[in-house]
Amino acid sequence: MSNKLSIAGRRYLRRFFPAMTGYVVVLFASLAVIRAYHPDGPVLWLLGVAPAIPLLGVIAAMGLYLMEETDEFLRTVLVQSLLWGIGITMAFCTAWGFLENVGVVPHFPLYLIFPVFCGAFGLAQPFVKRRYQ
Repeated sequence: MSNKLSIAGRRYLRRFFPAMTGYVVVLFASLAVIRAYHPDGPVLWLLGVAPAIPLLGVIAAMGLYLMEETDEFLRTVLVQSLLWGIGITMAFCTAWGFLENVGVVPHFPLYLIFPVFCGAFGLAQPFVKRRYQ
């Protein structure tokens, strides 16, 4: 198995990194504006949701990679890793929600669900790959 990226993999990286960079820039910029100017109303709503918009680009990059990858092994690993990531995230959020409901853990911010998913997805990949070796 080669470590060389496929054409679809290179496209994914060309989409992913600008979207993730955009996320970081928009996140810090929106927080800075909110702290400095204390906006309210629609401006606050727009600044509050602005960091989520580049994350849509990250999600789109992941989906496009899945559609464009022609290597069936890589697609299988990706799909199974995504499913593991979704399952782990759902299990975590459900368990945390029940614990939060009875007051034994603090509130878990919803904006952290996507990073939890990305972490679970990333951690699942080597285990899924190992299954086929």
